[in-house]
Order: sequence, then structure tokens, then C-alpha cells
Amino acid sequence: MDPIATASYGMLAASRRFEASAQRTATMGVDGSTTSYEREAVEQITAKHQFKANLATIGAAQDMWDALLRLQERR
Repeated sequence: MDPIATASYGMLAASRRFEASAQRTATMGVDGSTTSYEREAVEQITAKHQFKANLATIGAAQDMWDALLRLQERR
């Protein structure tokens, strides 16, 4: 399993989640809208943290690859 590819997909999913919430927030006040500000605020904060966690995963995977390459160079 490729952790960088998996985390990249997670970042894409978080971006889409944030965008969907932002679109729902933009419709607030329109007749028939049942959008809850509180729910969307939590959704956007969650998406932000989801994105940052996946970004940290990519950083950790890159650090591991770099360490592995340094070990190979010493041989």
C-alpha cells in the first residue's frame, strides 16, 4: 500500500467535503434551505483537520523514504 497515494486521496476527499459544506453554507437564507450554521461550521473544521492529518502522513512517509535512502547510501 502506498501511504502517499492514500493520503493524497484523503486530502482530495477532505477538500471535496469542505467545498460541499461551503456550498451548503452559501445557500443559507434561501427559501427552503435547512442548512444549519453550527453543523456546517463543525463540518468545515473537521474537513480542515482531515486535510492536515493527511498532509502530515505524506510528510512522515517522505521522511521515512529519505531515511531509507540515507541508509542505502551508507552501504
